[in-house]
Parts: sequence; C-alpha cells; structure tokens
Amino acid sequence: MSEGDVESGLTPDEPLSRLQARLDAARGARDRIHSLLEAVLSVGRQLELAQVLHRIVEEATVLVDAEYGALGVIGEDDSLAEFIPVGVSDDQWAAIGRLPVGHGLLGEVIRHPQPLRLTELSEHPASYGFPPHHPQMHSFLGVPIRVCGRVFGNLYLTEKRGAAEFDVEDEAVLLTLAVAASIAIENSRLYEESRRRERWLAAGSEVTNSLMSGCPRAEVMGLIIERARANVSADLGVIAVPVEGAGKLRIALATGEEGERLHGAFVSMSGGYLGTAFTRVGASETPDIENDSRSREDLARWAGFGPAVAVPIGSGDVVRGVLLLTRRKGGTVFSREESEPLTAFARQASLAMELAERRKDAERSALLEDRDRIARDLHDLAIQRLFATGMTLQSAQRFVTHPQAEQRIRRAVDDLDATIKIIRSTIFGLRAHESPGEAPPGLRSRIAQTIEASTTLLGFPPALRIEGLVETRVPVTLADHVEAVLVETLSNAARYARARSVDVHLRVTPECLTLTVTDDGVGIPGDARFSGLSNLDERARAARGSLEITTPDNGGTEVTWSAPLTLECIVDEREH
Repeated sequence: MSEGDVESGLTPDEPLSRLQARLDAARGARDRIHSLLEAVLSVGRQLELAQVLHRIVEEATVLVDAEYGALGVIGEDDSLAEFIPVGVSDDQWAAIGRLPVGHGLLGEVIRHPQPLRLTELSEHPASYGFPPHHPQMHSFLGVPIRVCGRVFGNLYLTEKRGAAEFDVEDEAVLLTLAVAASIAIENSRLYEESRRRERWLAAGSEVTNSLMSGCPRAEVMGLIIERARANVSADLGVIAVPVEGAGKLRIALATGEEGERLHGAFVSMSGGYLGTAFTRVGASETPDIENDSRSREDLARWAGFGPAVAVPIGSGDVVRGVLLLTRRKGGTVFSREESEPLTAFARQASLAMELAERRKDAERSALLEDRDRIARDLHDLAIQRLFATGMTLQSAQRFVTHPQAEQRIRRAVDDLDATIKIIRSTIFGLRAHESPGEAPPGLRSRIAQTIEASTTLLGFPPALRIEGLVETRVPVTLADHVEAVLVETLSNAARYARARSVDVHLRVTPECLTLTVTDDGVGIPGDARFSGLSNLDERARAARGSLEITTPDNGGTEVTWSAPLTLECIVDEREH
C-alpha cells in the first residue's frame, strides 16, 4: 500500500475493487460490442424483407435487454402500414385485437423522428394508455430507422430488464443497430425488387406466349388473374369486360375467395368502383373497397374486402376491360411498388391481345382467300365434270336395254345431281363473306356472326359444328327462329350458367333441323323463372318442333331445339 493510500484512509482492498470494476466494465463493453457485431451480421445475413424486419426486432430486444420490442413500418400516409412485435404471444395479440396504426406515443416517434427515452411512458403527453388485455409497460426507448435518407420505420423497446429505464448506452447501441438495419433493409428491398420484376416479366411472357399460340381467351384471362394474384398476394381477382351497346361491364372471370358469387355479374360502366377504374387512366387504389365512395352502387358485392387496386386492360384509347385485385379486410394496402408493375402488366397483356387479334385477322384473311380458291375450283372443275358425267350417262341411257342396268344408270344420275347440290351448298357457305350487302346472309353466316358476338358476353368463343345442307334446305322463316333461339341460349349461358365452355351443334337432315347448345355451367335452378325459356318453347311450337332441356351426366345444361324440314314447309316458305 502506498503512503497516499494510507493518508487517504483507503483499505488495501479498495484499489483492487476499483480495478476489478474497471475490468468488469471493460469486459461488459467488449461483450456488448461483440453482441452488437453479432447482431449486425445476423441482420445482414437475411434477404427476405419479412425475415429481416423480424430479426431486427429480435436482435434489438436482446442488445438492450428489453422484455418487449416492435418495429413499425411507416406507410405513405404517415401511419403504421406494418407492425412486427416481439415478446407478445399470438394469443395475447388476438385478445388485444387490432394492431396499432401509429397514434399516441408510437405516433410521437413518427412525427418527430428522433430517439426518445422514457422512464414512465404513461406520463408522456402523447400517451393514450393501453387497450384491454395489453401487457403493462413502463420504460420506453424508440429510435427511427432511415433508409436512403427517408424514415422507413421505428424501433420500439419497452420494459428494461433489471433496471428502471434504458440508459444512454442502450440508446447508442440501438442507434448503431438502426444504421446496420437500414443497410440490410435496403439490400432486402433491392433483392425483392429484382425478384418482383422477374416474376412480372415471367408472367407477361407467359401471357404473351399463350395468346400467340392460340389459347382460348377465357384460358388466357384466367392466366392473367392467377399470375397477378400470385405476384401481389391478393385474395380475389376479377376481370370485367364491356358489353357492347349496353353501357355495362360484365365480370367475365373471378377467381379466389367468393369468385363464384361474382362471376357473370353485370356492373354499371358509369358508376361503381369497376366502372370508375374502367374509364380512368392508370391504377385506382383504395384502402377499403367496401366503404369506398365509388362503391356506393354495389356495396354488397365487396362486403368483407378491404384494400383493392384496379387497372384498365388497354393501350391508348382502346380499353378491353379492367383487372381488379383485392384483399380481405385487415390486409395491407397495395403499395406503389405493387400497383405500378400491375399497370405495366395489364398494358402488356392488352398489347399481346391486340397482336394476337391482328395475327388472327391475318390468318382469317388467308383462310378466306383459300376458301375463295377452293370455291372457284369446285365450281369451275368439280361441278362441271360431274355435270358432264351426268349428261354422258343420260345420253347413254337410251342405248341400254336391260331394265336393271337402266335403273342403275338413272340412280347414278340422281346421285350426281345430289352431289352437285351438296357442292353448291358448300360453295355458298365458302363465299358467304364475299358480298354481304348484295343478298341476305345465309344461315351458316348468321350462326357464325351470332357466335362471334357472344364471345364478349361469355368471355370465350363457343365451339361450333354445322352439319348438312344448311344454306339450301332451311327456309328463311325457320332460319330466323334458329338465330333467335341461339341468341337466347347463349345469353342465358352468359348470364346465369357461369359456364367456362359452350358447344353449339347445328344439324340439318332431309327431315329435320336440330340445334343443340351445351354448356358446363351450374345448371338451371329448379325455382328459376326465365322468360327466355318460354320464348324458346313458343318458337318451337310455331315451327311445329320441340324444345328439350336436360342436364348431362357431367353437369351443365343441354338445350335441344328441333323443327321438321318437310317439303310442305319449304313450299309454304317459297309461296310467302
């Protein structure tokens, strides 16, 4: 012991105690720095943003020895868009109810992004108290996390273990962690942005390939919805298309939660959320579609849904429809990072549709030119040869004396006449497109036009089969009945059946005409009262025919409308 220590009255153990205290403090500082470095490395190892944010809160609670911790992500409206708690169990949060949105003391750190330390948080003027079932908390430490110069969110720590409050060292450690967290968050956001772009590029490429390869339009629309829903994690996806001349939109396809309830519904084009989105350029976003002012006309349709975004499917002045994605109530609001790629995706899908339609038009033009060539060849070569063969047989008939041989020649001439009629009917069908203004279109052409017009209502083109001498054997009056019946059955399939495929089969025999329309929809309810069905029955009676509605074994509805094709009917038609 030194003379100074004696004079000061210190015992021999006191200098050792001071030295030991300094060593302990140095070890504590070393351990804390080591823990901080470990936390920084741990946070930086993650790439998924959700994992990064959760790891930040976990490491923060360990570093400052807090019982509870949370990270609040600030949204575009300066409220908490996301809240990640640590230390509170799922059952406790379920009992507490709704997560905080940034009022009270949490909002104080949002409004003033500076470190905040409190011994008793309830004594702060901005404190609103705790909701029922919330754990009691006293000491508080909050620090902001800045990413690229902007406040991304705030770290909230409460209930310092073993002390009444968080100290200056805790604040310094947490600020250091916040810097490391900002770098990890920025890296994670860049990583997610690259993955998001990759997903949208893959989705756009898949849609374009499907359209250019000739996939049915309904199948492509389903692909558009599924890829968009998957990329933004939406609970429901809807595509609505305009109904020509009706001033309405029809929900051509709806997938996800309650999609079956919405499929096939009609909405106004001049009002409602979908109608507004259809006429607007760019994305239409809302945090709550059920209570949005634009949803006044169809509140019941969006019951239970919250955040939503809708984008038009179109390019330039041509809008082909509108794509809407929505999440259940309580879901996160769609961000700009989600809505902007969605808009580009919808625009790309529209351009792909336009390219596919132009390619289809070119193929149709080539097909029509090929039909013209076939019709000319049939008329100039086949019919003339058959006619010459028939004339040769008729001239040779007078040289034949055997009764059976003469009968066979006469039968062969009759068969040649029937064949010539069949070929002429085929030529009429092939050339029906050439001069629609010179004469009324034949039944084959009218059926094809009706099928094409129904594609918009159904969302997909129905399959069509035509058999027999449709152009030459069917009178005009009966053709009018057939067209009206087809229009009504296709309209019913679009409005009520919610079908994904429709098959139209028109068969003409020498005795009868039969129109069969089959869909794979939900069928006709037993208590349904459709005036259109009675109209079909009246037309069947007027044409001396019948109407039969059945349910196939695999579900759906099959409508069979038939009428006789007797010589008397054809003569009566010609007399009129």
